[in-house]
Parts: sequence; structure tokens; C-alpha cells
Amino acid sequence: AELPPPYTAIASPDASSVPVINCRVCQSLINLDGKLHQHVVKCTVCNEATPIKNPPSGKKYVRCQCNCLLICKDTSRKIGCPRPNCRRIITLGPVMLIPEEQPAQPALPVQPDGTRVVCGHCGNTFLWMELRFNTLAKCPHCKKISSVGSALPRRRCCAYITIGMICIFIGVGLTVGTQDFARRFHATYVSWAVAYLLGFICLIRACYWGAIKVSYPEHSFA
Repeated sequence: AELPPPYTAIASPDASSVPVINCRVCQSLINLDGKLHQHVVKCTVCNEATPIKNPPSGKKYVRCQCNCLLICKDTSRKIGCPRPNCRRIITLGPVMLIPEEQPAQPALPVQPDGTRVVCGHCGNTFLWMELRFNTLAKCPHCKKISSVGSALPRRRCCAYITIGMICIFIGVGLTVGTQDFARRFHATYVSWAVAYLLGFICLIRACYWGAIKVSYPEHSFA
């Protein structure tokens, strides 16, 4: 009888296959070959990020409604989506961690207590937490200060112009009316200088309020 042919081991297809994971946005397969050291990978179909590891210590994953995956501090309660076509303000609940083995859940934005304001300097939208207009706001994007609404700078500009002109008129009156007295008592010149100085300071402040940038509210929330 003939001997059977020698045994040759055939590698299993599963043993040579590269690791893959489903995209948590479009469910397409993502090749993890050479990417296992990363925390997140990018899908080549929808270009969205999918976590493959737990977030770094002190961080957590949050997915916006626009499918943008954000990494923020685990103590954060409000974050903003950086995408220019979204800019949602996301209010986080106590449990927003996305473990490696759980599908990503979109974080639903909660209606914030504040006003969305368009910055007068850079044009970006930010959340202003004051529930009243006519205040000063600092833009978190460009770090510049502007007035929320035009009523405050207009009112203060008029007030400083009025006070400045009154001080200058008082200084002129003192100059004209106390010339002879000032020749004998030189301390009178101090009152002239104080009146003119206060007048010029008020006029400078009026110029500041007249030139300040104005940010206008986009929407208001009750």
C-alpha cells in the first residue's frame, strides 16, 4: 500500500488576518494594523474618529451630534464643539465616559442658561452666561473684550462727554474769574489743573466707549 502524503500545516485565515474594528458612526471596518498604540482611529469612509482604547487618565470621550469625537477633562460640565459648522455647546451629565467595548453614544446638547453672542472682533459665536444685555463680555476665542449690545457704550459715551465738557467749562470759568486771585495765591492754579485734567480724562473715556466693539446676541434662552 502507498504511504499517505506528508502532512503540511495550513495557516488559518483568522490567524493571519489583521485586527479590525467597526466605525461607531458608519459601521464600516477600520484596519487597526499599526494603529493599536493609538487611542482613537479615523474612519476612511466617513472621516470620523472612533476610540479603540480607554481615554487617558483624567480624560473622557464625548461625541457631539455632528459625530465629532471630543476628548475633554472628566470634570468638565460644558464643552463646545470646535467645528465651524456646528459650534454646539454641550452640557455633560455625570456619566459621559465611552468605554472601549461600548458603542459611542452621541451627547445630546442641553439648552444652556445664557445667550449665544457673535463676537464683534473675530465673528465667532460663544455662550454668554449673563441673562442681561448691556454688559461687557470677553470672547473665549480671541480673548478680546466687547460690549453685548450697543446701549451700554452709547450711554456711557454720552455721560463721559457731558461730564468732560462740564469740567472743562468749570476750568475755563475758574481761569477767567480767578486770574487776579491766582496771582496772589498760586495754589489756585491747582484747581484749574484739576478741572482741565478731569475734563480731558472724561473725554478720553468717551472716546474709548465710542470706539469699543459691539457683540450682538444671536439667540436668548429662558
